[in-house]
Amino acid sequence: QVHLVESGGGLLQAGGSLRLSCIASGRPFITYFMAWFRQAPGKEREFVAAITRSGTSTTYADSVKGRFTISRDNAKNTVYLQMNSLNPGDTAVYYCAAAPYGSILPTRDNQYDYWGQGTQVTVSS
Repeated sequence: QVHLVESGGGLLQAGGSLRLSCIASGRPFITYFMAWFRQAPGKEREFVAAITRSGTSTTYADSVKGRFTISRDNAKNTVYLQMNSLNPGDTAVYYCAAAPYGSILPTRDNQYDYWGQGTQVTVSS
C-alpha cells in the first residue's frame, strides 16, 4: 500500500508558475513509477507527466511539454511538478499517482494503482 498526499495548488494569474508536491508513504518510494494527471470540470482525467523509478527518464503530454517539469527526490519520497507559463486551460484538479509494476513508463490512468486526493489549480486570465 502507498499513501499519496499532494500539496501546492492554488489560484494564480495566467503566465505564472506553481510547483506541486506529492509525498508518499508506505512501500519504498523508489519501487514506483510516478505520474501526474489532471481533471478539469466536465472533462475526463488526462495524463500530464510521468517519471521512472530512478528519475532518469520522463514523458509529457503534448499540451504541457516545454512548460511543465516532473522530478522526484527518492530520499524525500516526493515527486514534484513544476508548472510554468500557466494558462486558464491548465485549470484542473491535479492528482499524483503511483504504479508499482511494469518495465515501461506508463501513461494511462488504469496503469496506476495508487492515487492522491488531488490539489486544485486555478488559473485566471
